Amino acid sequence: MRDVVQVHITADLPIRSRTLSYADRVEIRLGKAFPVALIVDGPALAQLGDAIAAGKAELEQAEKKGEG
Repeated sequence: MRDVVQVHITADLPIRSRTLSYADRVEIRLGKAFPVALIVDGPALAQLGDAIAAGKAELEQAEKKGEG
């Protein structure tokens, strides 16, 4: 049994965010009919952004290697 939940995010998947200022968190909702909510504490937002930026940079680097 896997201990990881995977959510496939595509370009056409609706993504909405909502600030939960009373809890110092941001809720990121993915999808419409059966949305998944990611709740991120304020102090962790930078870490999440850094992880996404690092993943994007790695994909761009892999694309460059594939072109050469």
